[in-house]
Amino acid sequence: MRPIIPLLTALGLVAAENGIDAWLRYAALPCDVQKAASIPAGIVALNGSETSPVFTAGQELHKGILGIHHKDLVVTNTPTNGSSITIGTVDAFTSTGGALPEIDLKGDGFWLSIKNDSVQIVGQNERGALYGTFQYLSMLAQGNFTEVAYESNPSAPIRWVNQWDNMDDTGTHGSIERGYAGPSIFFADGLIVEDLTRVSQYARLMASIGLNGIIVNNVNANVNLLNSTNMAGLGRIADAMRPWGVRMGISLNFDSPRTLGKLTTADPLDEGVIQWWGDIATDLHDHVPDFAGVLVKANSESQPGPLTYNRTLADGANLFARAIKPHGDAIVMFRAFVYDNKINQTNWKADRANAAVDFFRDLDGKFDDNVVVQIKYGPIDFQVREPVSPLFGHLEQTGSVIELQVTQEYLGQQCHLVYLPPLWKTILNFDMKVDNKPSLVRDIVSGERFNQKLAGYAAVVNVGTNTTWLGNHLAMSNFYAYGRLAWEPTSDDVSILEDWTRLTFGSDRAIIDTITKMSMESWPAHENYTGNLGIQSLTDITGPHYGPKPQSQDGNGWGQWTRADANSIGMDRTVWNGTGYSGQYSSEVAAMYEDVETTPDDLLLWFHHVPYTQKLKSGKTVIQHFYDAHYDGAAVAQTFPKQWEAVKGLIDTERYDEVAFRLEYQAGHALVWRDAINDFYFNMSSIKDEQDRVGNHPWRIEAEDMELDGYTVIQVDPFETASGFHGIRTTSNTTAGTATATLDERFQAGTYDIAVNYFDVKGGRANYEIFLNNGSLGTWIGNHEDKLGYTPSSYPDGHSATRIYFRGVQAATGDVLRIVGRPDGGEQAPLDYVSVLPAGTID
Repeated sequence: MRPIIPLLTALGLVAAENGIDAWLRYAALPCDVQKAASIPAGIVALNGSETSPVFTAGQELHKGILGIHHKDLVVTNTPTNGSSITIGTVDAFTSTGGALPEIDLKGDGFWLSIKNDSVQIVGQNERGALYGTFQYLSMLAQGNFTEVAYESNPSAPIRWVNQWDNMDDTGTHGSIERGYAGPSIFFADGLIVEDLTRVSQYARLMASIGLNGIIVNNVNANVNLLNSTNMAGLGRIADAMRPWGVRMGISLNFDSPRTLGKLTTADPLDEGVIQWWGDIATDLHDHVPDFAGVLVKANSESQPGPLTYNRTLADGANLFARAIKPHGDAIVMFRAFVYDNKINQTNWKADRANAAVDFFRDLDGKFDDNVVVQIKYGPIDFQVREPVSPLFGHLEQTGSVIELQVTQEYLGQQCHLVYLPPLWKTILNFDMKVDNKPSLVRDIVSGERFNQKLAGYAAVVNVGTNTTWLGNHLAMSNFYAYGRLAWEPTSDDVSILEDWTRLTFGSDRAIIDTITKMSMESWPAHENYTGNLGIQSLTDITGPHYGPKPQSQDGNGWGQWTRADANSIGMDRTVWNGTGYSGQYSSEVAAMYEDVETTPDDLLLWFHHVPYTQKLKSGKTVIQHFYDAHYDGAAVAQTFPKQWEAVKGLIDTERYDEVAFRLEYQAGHALVWRDAINDFYFNMSSIKDEQDRVGNHPWRIEAEDMELDGYTVIQVDPFETASGFHGIRTTSNTTAGTATATLDERFQAGTYDIAVNYFDVKGGRANYEIFLNNGSLGTWIGNHEDKLGYTPSSYPDGHSATRIYFRGVQAATGDVLRIVGRPDGGEQAPLDYVSVLPAGTID
């Protein structure tokens, strides 16, 4: 039967998409491209069990080829002599008479051979066969019909996802800590959800990029996950993911024997505690026979752990390792994120960054052989730039897992485009020089450098129920790239991005070039307009970790300090005069960081406390670099909306519009960041910007300087997150307010873009309308709760600050500009300023 080609495809139109299929869309290729393909006549999947990844691979091939080439191939489970795609394990393939060349497949590896109308996809195990299938489909979907014959092995055996999903109380959806795409796909009403369709879809996405394990709940674990009802629910989750080769594990609360088991202690050496965890492990295995393992966060951020009982962290990890040991090959991931969050900043030697090495280096070799230590890539917490955690160089007898974060907790939280692989590769390619030998981080976490069987990757991903999975279509490039890099960390970040773009949006050169250019510019830009020179992300660390609030870094016990004062800035982490952190590296690396002159400028303030007038290698002073970098980064962000216009009409309207909105939002929020950080450090240092930009905004009209009716002036906290340090809001939450200004001589007759900076806070959806000479320019609503998916603040501040544009407005001196704000609930239509900008001007 001739396949029916969808009308939209035939007409060359672009069908609406909501992101649910991510990079597995299997969109039809143009007819002329399809003609170049040689697609075999049938599919042979050498396993007929519906729970088998090989069976799944056959079904996925059928779906993919039908979508890409409109060919409805028959799937069988027995070999044929005709043209076919054959999928199976090495054992299954050779037992049916298949011949293979001499290959060396390791765990999860695959052999892919494409020759004429014969395709062989052979895995070392069933997962490997599925991974090879996805690789073949990726080639087809990108119009790549090259004849190939090669083997591919993953760099490391552990390639996992960490979800930070919460098992909230009955009557609530499962929330996600640092999740920006809606509630949990796993939990609701204090239980595992009944409909696990999205869980299966998630496993499919993971399998397509070679990920083989997942922790489904928050590291700040809820003990109720271990009750009998939820144990059965975990079994259902495992069943949903098993056909995709994804093994399920969970986070455990160390204190569970007391809080759930009603014991008097959680001491890891107590016989009752040991027995209790042994019983839990048995229950878990009964419900999930292929249980992947457990993740444990202990003695961190005031949580209990083995140190609570004067035991070592190894004692704590080994408690769990021995409980699960009798039940197969499950593992324990013990997080190195152990530190005191109440340290004293007045102690010059105090340093949170020292904690991981201080706690773990003397324990190397004391962990059981099914324990790995999960180490954040830097010693603080997913910052925009950190040095590599020195702990990677200290665990020669204990497997290391590097913890990355696809979730952009400190990097724009899916509201800002930030392509992360360039950041990750600076970490993976760093040479720790252990024992004066090459010791790249990627070779340590592969297990190769120290000859370890257990090592690898874990990433906090935090997908939610939103159809975009992460809350932003472009953020999915980070998820895709994480899997690709965990499989092969030497892969080129640009090539990965281009593959993802073709699979997600199409192969038009304009699409590929536009997304590649924006994405590769995004991390340097974000670093520039947030925090640079190694000062960390200057966000609100005591709040939502989103908008600017540099003063939150200091004066608290969290240890993400800048030690900034009127004259100087930066942490002294030297051995000779500071916290001693630099001495945690090998001698060669330590020597580099110990000296101001040899420390790279991009980490200067991480390692050294210097005057604002300290000269960098560029010749600029630290403070001038701050000013310039924040202007440069924000300027790059301003180009993103215009760059995105190049793909209008080339992708579907739904995804185009959603991305366009976020890029416009990012451009505005980058200006908030720029001004807040520059104003803060100008006020602290009293050193002027050489270009006289900081605090000087010739095209602005401050809201507090306008004629106000029904509005009142407010002090914004923190002060630097409002232009002029003030804003306005309506005098009540029921009555409209009006702010009016007459354009002065700055604004000669011409065409202007009018930008209104306002605060979109939680608690309501205020309405606004802007007029020029009584003619309405437009309206808008304070509804980021709906359009961004969340609003991170209930107050006018750097989290809620945003802007909207009205472009191409004819205006002149003497014209009257008026804004009417109508409050709604707790949102009192707050405003910051109006910029009346000559065309092409960035305020």
